[in-house]
Amino acid sequence: MTAKIHFISGLPRSGSTLLGALLRQNPRFYASMTSPVGSLVNRMLEAMSEDNEYSVFITPEQKRALTLTIFSTFYQPQGDKEVIFDTNRLWCSKLSLIHELFPGSKVICCVRNVAWIMDSIERLIRKNAFDVSRMFNNAGERSTVYTRTEALSGGGRLVGFAYNALKEAFYSEHSASLLLVDYDLLTQAPDKTLSLIYQFLEEEPFDHDFDHVEYEAEEFDSRLNTKGLHQVRAKVEFKPRATILPPDLFAQYEGLSFWHNPSNSRANVIVAQPIPAANS
Repeated sequence: MTAKIHFISGLPRSGSTLLGALLRQNPRFYASMTSPVGSLVNRMLEAMSEDNEYSVFITPEQKRALTLTIFSTFYQPQGDKEVIFDTNRLWCSKLSLIHELFPGSKVICCVRNVAWIMDSIERLIRKNAFDVSRMFNNAGERSTVYTRTEALSGGGRLVGFAYNALKEAFYSEHSASLLLVDYDLLTQAPDKTLSLIYQFLEEEPFDHDFDHVEYEAEEFDSRLNTKGLHQVRAKVEFKPRATILPPDLFAQYEGLSFWHNPSNSRANVIVAQPIPAANS
């Protein structure tokens, strides 16, 4: 593919859909919510692995070419775009693959205090009170706020997998290709944050409209029975609020923001000061 490709990854409920909605305002860019490309790449890698007896006939060069075909075919309709941003939380666990396929590509990782991520998801669950969210596997996981957050934090689940993948990437040998963008700062100072992102990407600045930003994926969210999961408000702004999590649960997840101490990592970090729980 002729377009330059970068990636958006990181934690859920941390601004990746908002960031994509902003970047797509630039007519040179294409960005959207989570795409199926990452899952297709995983399936292709599995199909070419030693679990398939025919893998002996596939050379490393062929494996690379076949994997690249997924990107070029999926993004063929965006042929007029100069820069493609593919969004998927699994890219943080695939930095070595990205480095092999697209040397020089960057990964923008959206991050947020994990306690506020859990709070945000819990708000969505309660907002859709008559729906049974497919984010949970059974009635036991869905039963209380404690079982819901515990399930989500599992190593292979929505929050737990993304968190572990981000941590792996942050301390990896390819960490210099990462830019961590804190949700609080993106919503408090979107103009300055986008300016820093453009500098990191080595792209020419663009005048974004932060008062008319809209994006939603109603059909996708409906299939998860979690309406509003990818809805973006028209105006980018930070709205302080009190947490709906019990105090002990909020405290359990509040101190997990390892990116505030970037020692032993070459990752680039744009973070705001931590926002305390607004209980008054």
